Amino acid sequence: MTGVARGHLPVMLNEVLEMLQPRDGGQYVDGTFGGGGYSTAILEAADCRVLGIDRDPAAIARGQALVERFGGRLTLVQGEFSQMDQFTDSDAGAVDGIVLDLGVSSFQFDQPERGFSFREDGPLDMRMSLAGMSAADFVNSAGHSELASVIARFGEEKNARRIATAIIAGRPVTGTAQLARIVSEAQGPAALRHAIHPATRTFQALRIHVNDELGELERGLDAAQAVLRPQGRLVVVSFHSLEDRIVKQFLSRRSTTAPRGSRHAPSSDTGAAPDRGAAFRLLTTRPRVPSAEEIAANPRSRSAKLRAGLRLAA
Repeated sequence: MTGVARGHLPVMLNEVLEMLQPRDGGQYVDGTFGGGGYSTAILEAADCRVLGIDRDPAAIARGQALVERFGGRLTLVQGEFSQMDQFTDSDAGAVDGIVLDLGVSSFQFDQPERGFSFREDGPLDMRMSLAGMSAADFVNSAGHSELASVIARFGEEKNARRIATAIIAGRPVTGTAQLARIVSEAQGPAALRHAIHPATRTFQALRIHVNDELGELERGLDAAQAVLRPQGRLVVVSFHSLEDRIVKQFLSRRSTTAPRGSRHAPSSDTGAAPDRGAAFRLLTTRPRVPSAEEIAANPRSRSAKLRAGLRLAA
């Protein structure tokens, strides 16, 4: 894994490669380039080409060293992975595999100035693309109902209304430490006894809202279906239930498992879809999760779930 940015540990890398099965001459999309961990592994596994997409300009800048290392085999584009059909030859169904690693990257999380974490104080930003509405813009302008709705829906936070009231009372809110303190005080002393910090769900909710992460995921899955060639593979690693639910429902609605045989009707080994119009065959009927060894080495992987599907002929 030489060339991968220091401090970057791609989650479930072995499982991703197992599902993706890079081959010589293949065309692959790393829709969440980040530190380049998946792209590097794919390019090392086969004599193939990778298109790396990231909406964070800092990720694209960091990745230039890998572009130089792999020459013309790696292309980087700043943009959203939902636009992959604009960056690839979608009419030809040219893509052999796509990997998406959802959520915030380690680099974004570890930089206080990006505002994703309350571990160190920083501006309340949270924008992955460094453009558009920041988290501070939203919390300082949203009405109580909208603020509570975002925290409840995207953070799955049962105390959302109480937190929204406290945030509005504490305006203007400009820093991560200030917001974390307001949310913690609104939760009360009992919340401090829980395993996760009282502000975790609120920060997650604001980040998802500011970056429209769930909408981006839904659009990105549709784009992936459009650009994958028959027998192409889609691999998605998610980190919380809202993301995983979208991926699961997408693959369930558009997929079929291989037909199972019985003593009356033996199974077919052709791999053809038994359901007319199915776009995928499920490669994971249940999500894959990290090993105990990986979680010990990289605690941030503990909530990861991997789902994958094989593109069928249109």
